[in-house]
Amino acid sequence: MSKLTALAVSIAVLGGVWAFLALNPLATIALVWVGFIAWACFFHTGGDTAALQKTIAGMSYGAVIAGLALFLVSSGMLEGLGVLAVPLIITVTVFLLVIIAGCNLLSVVPANVYGYAATAGLALTAGTAANVTVMDATNPVVLVIISTVIGALFGLASGKLAAAIGK
Repeated sequence: MSKLTALAVSIAVLGGVWAFLALNPLATIALVWVGFIAWACFFHTGGDTAALQKTIAGMSYGAVIAGLALFLVSSGMLEGLGVLAVPLIITVTVFLLVIIAGCNLLSVVPANVYGYAATAGLALTAGTAANVTVMDATNPVVLVIISTVIGALFGLASGKLAAAIGK
């Protein structure tokens, strides 16, 4: 079996397993789509142990920074700036996503951005922006981090399975 076929089979099978888990027993604590983003991030970051670490760290960091942005927006602390408040918050927090890239563990800027975007997107579409200070599964930061860890681990598992069946 070719390496590509082995990888396709492993991702397809484990993707089905992930979808079942995220949509059923883990439905209250995991997001299938965020897991797949982390899975893809794992592979585009190199598909190895370092990629696993950088995917989890970067996406988690991005989620935390998005949580900070969501907190600042929903707290109204900067509402005196009017229509400039949200763009200013985004400017500062996105700067934080990139400037940290000098740190090896957070050097994959796309991973940082994926975590930020997934968290902001979830919070804005689900109406949970105000939940960023709650330490349970209604907090979009918590949901994205849990889903990121599991998704990246599925990426690692699919790579190992592909290597095993591709021989």
